[in-house]
Formats: sequence, structure tokens, C-alpha cells
Amino acid sequence: MLDPELIRSVRPGWWHVHQATQCLKSGGVIAYPTEAVWGLGCDPWDAEAVDRILTLKQRPEHKGVILVAASIAQVAPLFDPLEPSLRRKAEQYWPGPVTCLVPDPQRQIPEWIRGQHAAVAVRVSAHPLVQRLCLAFGGPIVSTSCNPAGRSPARRAWQVARYFGAELDFTLPGQLGRQRQPSRIIDLVTDRQLR
Repeated sequence: MLDPELIRSVRPGWWHVHQATQCLKSGGVIAYPTEAVWGLGCDPWDAEAVDRILTLKQRPEHKGVILVAASIAQVAPLFDPLEPSLRRKAEQYWPGPVTCLVPDPQRQIPEWIRGQHAAVAVRVSAHPLVQRLCLAFGGPIVSTSCNPAGRSPARRAWQVARYFGAELDFTLPGQLGRQRQPSRIIDLVTDRQLR
């Protein structure tokens, strides 16, 4: 576990991203800075890793979690069975701090990600470090706020350490983006803003 002050002061380099990626690929859980708050992440296809995050956060599985990607190409298969207009809508928001609910009629995404929902929450990030991480990993990763249920999301490295300490496998050093609030959530089908 890195010292929180060191995490704050270190500019992330290729080695940090490589270490985070290796951790994700080996079933680990990491913390990383996003547009507005620190996030917890793992390989979305690894049910045990996702379960670890849900346990850490005390978050019920039925709520689901967000996937974050580096580009629309990384989530393009989700749009293949859908009306082209839904992809065009999503492209208006991405890359950026907006999470879109994308219908998943073919159940391409596992239920431990979707929760009880028929859609999956997806964001294509404009945060350079998140983009580097997802590109190095080779696809989208889990993105959920770094906090136990009922607590404020971590906005500082020391809060990450206070909340979860040695329970995390790696903390990727870096700075948050300029957003003050977590990403908006838009339902692509109804255009309703849910957050």
C-alpha cells in the first residue's frame, strides 16, 4: 500500500498504469482517479473481483455498477443489436462525464454488472488517466465510487486509504478531473436524467 501523500504527489507514469493493468488482469481491485471522485475498479468479467468491490462498498448486487471505457470502440458490441439512433445519442455525450444506460437485450454484459436492470450503465471517459488505463487493459473496467455505502465518495488519496487501506490491491496515483459532481446518468431510450 502506497503512502497517501506519495500517491497525491506522484505523476502517474507508464509503470503505474502497467502495475494497475496487471493487477486488474490478475483479479485485483484497484482505486483510481476519475473525472470527479476516486473510483474502485476491476475486471468486469471477473465475478469474484466484482463481488469483492460490492463487499467493500457494502453495495447490493441488484443495483449494478458502471463500466468505464477509453473509447466508443471498446463498447461498440453493445450497440450492434440496437437502433443506430441510440449510438448517435451516446456519441453526443462521449467522451465525457456522462454515464448512459444502454439497453442490453442480448445479455452481453453479466448480471453482476447490470444488477436487476435490462440496461448497462456505461461511460466513455475523457479523463486521460482513465483512458490510458482502459487502453492498457484492453477494454472497459468497473467504475464505482470509492466509498462505503452511505459515506461521501473519496476526493483525496488519504480518503481512499482511510476507507479501504490494505484491502485494495493497488492505488493508481493521479489527479481528479475538474468535475465537481459524479457523472450524470442518462437513459438513452427515454432521455430521462436519473442523476
